[in-house]
Amino acid sequence: MSHAQNAVLQLNKAGSSYFVRSYAKINLTLDVLGKRADGYHELVTIMQTVDLYDTLCLTITEKDCVQVICSRPELSHEENLVVRAAQMVRRSFSLTQGLLIELYKRIPVAAGLGGGSSNAATVLLALQQWWRLPLSLPDMLAMAASLGSDVPFFLRGGLAVCEGRGERITPLAPHWPTKMRWLLLLKPALGVSTATVFRSLPASDYTNGTCSQAVHTALAAKGQLHLEHLHNSLERGVLEQYPEVAQAREALLRAGAPCVQLSGSGPTLFAPFSLLDTAAHVQQRLRAQGYEVYLTCAIHPNGVDISFF
Repeated sequence: MSHAQNAVLQLNKAGSSYFVRSYAKINLTLDVLGKRADGYHELVTIMQTVDLYDTLCLTITEKDCVQVICSRPELSHEENLVVRAAQMVRRSFSLTQGLLIELYKRIPVAAGLGGGSSNAATVLLALQQWWRLPLSLPDMLAMAASLGSDVPFFLRGGLAVCEGRGERITPLAPHWPTKMRWLLLLKPALGVSTATVFRSLPASDYTNGTCSQAVHTALAAKGQLHLEHLHNSLERGVLEQYPEVAQAREALLRAGAPCVQLSGSGPTLFAPFSLLDTAAHVQQRLRAQGYEVYLTCAIHPNGVDISFF
């Protein structure tokens, strides 16, 4: 670590804190092209960040360690991706500066919304900016990819095509369709393991990527998107293996959703609406049935939203 970097860290004394938001995502498409030699699956997916977020508070401590305290106690452990991300940064620069990460979860866990990946990317970005570390974009992307397939996407967020395992990112202009101005997210009362969903995916559910290409083309034409182009290769299997998800999908449609799509490996479903009034009415109907439902919208952040204290 250079003298300049050391001076910056000395200015950030124990007790100083950063507050930062960590946004969720949805998958407009998820085409699984096939299985790779490394055991992963080759993907083409179009992802979009949405205005549902966790809040993190990073506080410098005098202890030579990283600790996380989460509003979900079962996530307060050293295998949490936020701890792994912070430790990776500390090791890269041989830092002894300790860190306490307080994590207030709003994004549902194991839900197909990328909450853990977003948290990890947010910590990488926050530490880079707060501690003024000389990390290039390739450096950041390599660190993010080693933490998880979705983590690189969250370094930028917004709207993007993600390929490979999800780590190859092509940002798209934010031509968001008016028919999807508002989004309802319904989280059924169960968690789904991404690894389990992919392991049980039959080759018959693989695609050639045409759905993602169609959505990409439509978005490039400034939002001329047909809802029938939305596709998720994992959806059929998830609906079949998890009846609660299939029941939630039917409940969304009966309540007035024009279209329902699985996000990621699920179990969260999303439905697009052009009018707030309609979306809010459907949300009320579903909440009356006991469902966990979020009313949100697409957002296009530039990095992370950070405030310093």
